[in-house]
Amino acid sequence: MGWSQHHPIGLIYEDVNQVYPGYTLVVTNSGLGAGADGNKYASLIDMSGQICHRWQCDEGISYGQILANGHLLMRTWAPQKGIDGEPMAGSSTAILELDWDSNIVWEYRNNALHHDFVRLASGNTLVLLWEKLTQEETNKITGGIFRDSDPDQMMADVIAEIGPQGQVIKKWYVKEFLDFEKDVICPLEGRHGWTHGNSLDVMPNGDILVSFRQINVIAIVDQSSGVAKWKWGPGDISHQHDATHVGNGNVMIFDNGSHRFGVSYSRVLEINPVSNTIVWEYRGSPPIAFYSFNLGSAQRLPNGNTLICEGAPGRLVEVTKMGEIVWEYISPFTVVSRTGTFTNAIFKAFRYAFDHAGFVGKNLDPVQYDGLNRMLN
Repeated sequence: MGWSQHHPIGLIYEDVNQVYPGYTLVVTNSGLGAGADGNKYASLIDMSGQICHRWQCDEGISYGQILANGHLLMRTWAPQKGIDGEPMAGSSTAILELDWDSNIVWEYRNNALHHDFVRLASGNTLVLLWEKLTQEETNKITGGIFRDSDPDQMMADVIAEIGPQGQVIKKWYVKEFLDFEKDVICPLEGRHGWTHGNSLDVMPNGDILVSFRQINVIAIVDQSSGVAKWKWGPGDISHQHDATHVGNGNVMIFDNGSHRFGVSYSRVLEINPVSNTIVWEYRGSPPIAFYSFNLGSAQRLPNGNTLICEGAPGRLVEVTKMGEIVWEYISPFTVVSRTGTFTNAIFKAFRYAFDHAGFVGKNLDPVQYDGLNRMLN
């Protein structure tokens, strides 16, 4: 809920002359399992924060993306039971595609699903899955906090390409392109899972860009050979999220900064993977004013601005290349968290242009949600 329980919610500020106008998709990330009183909605808001459209799913919506046809591709709540007892962080029972009226038109169900997904141009869907390692493989993994309760077989990530009928087209096993001994878990993290992949993207040439939170690594994986062509991060970033390509060959990430040495703060970085140099950076002023222990995203907009999701406190800002905030919004959509308190946390947020193909012919008049908009704002 931001850093105060008494601050305004909804739209805080807008510079209409500098923003990239459009609709923003906001989904509260409750992380609750089936049957819990978690979030069941994805809300599309205009620049003033008014709801213009909503999707609803009784299986819960933890995160979503709008496709070119106007459908919502979304991740459900966590399963009541994972593949090894309690579900892992970021787990879901299914990836669903909802049409504009919230009807399920495609689904992929697997209790090993977690975090992120990408709908490919082919119509297939790239997903992240958990996989149980052997005890021998687990023993090779270094780092993390060793506890008596640690599993004999830790979890690792698998990237899978899923076809329209739910068939597995191809898999890329993280254990085959990372190193158990060299890709070390943060010393302040547990040893239930090794890599903890939390984002997927596809580079223009088809290679896969993936973020691994536990080991502070982002990597580009050759989609044909499965070899990691580029790895970067340890010593420079801390428990990052949302590695995306920005069209010029560079990579942008939300560097959360949790467990960073010294003062905790988050930042957004644009990295040149050829030179391994940071070419653009956004921080708060003072730095601690911008911080999300977990969650978070950054989207480079067509006008050069960047939409940033400060995930844990549910705050969205659009900033210019010079770091000036030109739009600020705090999500009013709250649900009950795992601890029993209210949360407005957001895993990722996306801005879509007013002329997005999926909006053609759709009713986006906020008047249809007048009662809800009055209540929230």
